[in-house]
Amino acid sequence: MKKTLILFSLIAVAIGCKNEKVEDKPVLETETIAMNYQTFGEKITDENVLNTQAVIKRYNDLKIGDTVNVKFASQVKEVCQKKGCWMKVDLGEDEAMVRFKDYGFFMPKDIAGKEIIAEGKAYVEEMSIEDQRHYAEDGGATAEEIAAITEVKRTLAFEAHGVLIPEEEKH
Repeated sequence: MKKTLILFSLIAVAIGCKNEKVEDKPVLETETIAMNYQTFGEKITDENVLNTQAVIKRYNDLKIGDTVNVKFASQVKEVCQKKGCWMKVDLGEDEAMVRFKDYGFFMPKDIAGKEIIAEGKAYVEEMSIEDQRHYAEDGGATAEEIAAITEVKRTLAFEAHGVLIPEEEKH
């Protein structure tokens, strides 16, 4: 019995003194940052948003008169400086003219260069000379630039029913 007790004691000491190296694995901390948006038009979410390349592909599949419902993120290139009643967004080598459903809402005039999320109908149109000149005038083009518009132009267009603009962080 003594031998058994001594044997168990030695085993317990051996197990207790076993020199195991336990690696400290770094715990990955994830932080969810809630993005706040200014909402214009109908309430939309920032979920299931297409990137620029996906939107360009959708536009490439359209013929004049076709429409497709999309939600995408892009950078604003230009905004109507009279009322904010239209904006042009970056689509790689091209741009899309964004107007707002039923002329029901407008954009701030100082958002050029900012990322937005827009949801609505994408389509391709032939823009008349008169409309091109009107938008050029609203955009602040010179009289010479406006006079140089002399042909109907195939354009990428978008009618937004909702737009999100990320709010600036306040420190």
